[in-house]
Amino acid sequence: MLRRANGRNTEPLTQVKAREAFGIYPAPMKEKTLIDPGQEKILSLAAETQFAPNGIVSRTLLRTVNSRVVLFGFSEGQELTEHTSTQHALVEILSGECEFSLAGKPHQLKTGDFIYMPPDLPHAVKATKQFSMLLTLSRPSEPLPEIPEAKISLAAAA
Repeated sequence: MLRRANGRNTEPLTQVKAREAFGIYPAPMKEKTLIDPGQEKILSLAAETQFAPNGIVSRTLLRTVNSRVVLFGFSEGQELTEHTSTQHALVEILSGECEFSLAGKPHQLKTGDFIYMPPDLPHAVKATKQFSMLLTLSRPSEPLPEIPEAKISLAAAA
């Protein structure tokens, strides 16, 4: 569905379910993002955040080979049930309040709070008030090769 706000077109909005929201299922191949990864762009997150009555709205801002940035708007009472992701996740609460459960432990979060979740951590979120958040997902990289410690002899250094 295409929405108009203040006489301007906005990108299609997507109502999401928990598994889709956190990258467990791949997004459609033709997903339209607000940012072209080859071009600089400045966005107002407050202006781009959308809310739907009794729903959750997500907008993919940026997608690259290794990452995805998604803006969410949750109506009060909406929730994503417990799930996991195979990716690293960073979440910044932009407005409002929510309860974020990490490995079954609930945390009350508000505007300005920031969360890091490693891959495979069970988590859930519930909007205790209308709230918005920015989610950044990144694929785990290959482990770095171990580099042996450099051993310097004091005699050799003199």
